[in-house]
Amino acid sequence: MNRDLEPHVIAAWQAMARTVGSLMKSLDEELQRTHGLTLSYFDVLEELTNAPGERLRMQQLADAVMLSRSGLTRLIDRMENAGLVQREPFPADRRGYYAMATEEGKRLYLQARPVKAQTILQRFGSHLDYSDLLGLSGALRKVMVANDLL
Repeated sequence: MNRDLEPHVIAAWQAMARTVGSLMKSLDEELQRTHGLTLSYFDVLEELTNAPGERLRMQQLADAVMLSRSGLTRLIDRMENAGLVQREPFPADRRGYYAMATEEGKRLYLQARPVKAQTILQRFGSHLDYSDLLGLSGALRKVMVANDLL
């Protein structure tokens, strides 16, 4: 890397990290205020509701919501106790489980989905025009490809 670019790379990283952190916090607060759901709960319910067969193996779900296997297990335990998800044994592996949203979990997810969209549009999208969005998406896609995130 060109050493002259280094301060700009660090500045861009800091701006991105601060922006994402702040926007995620706002989204979490809005979902909790309106539906009593944390962003983590919402993300799990979104992945499960949109998955083929509306269920995922625990490792697939952990990867999708970017949690460790143990972190996801603790989260699923809490969500199961709240009646939002359930586990089902994986037939080919006695130690493996699927996670599935319950009817209550699906209902709550569908109610909260417009809040997520509105919050993203209000706090993020309303400040960018079409060319900003294309440039940002293109730049982030390059980083995702380079780091095998796609």
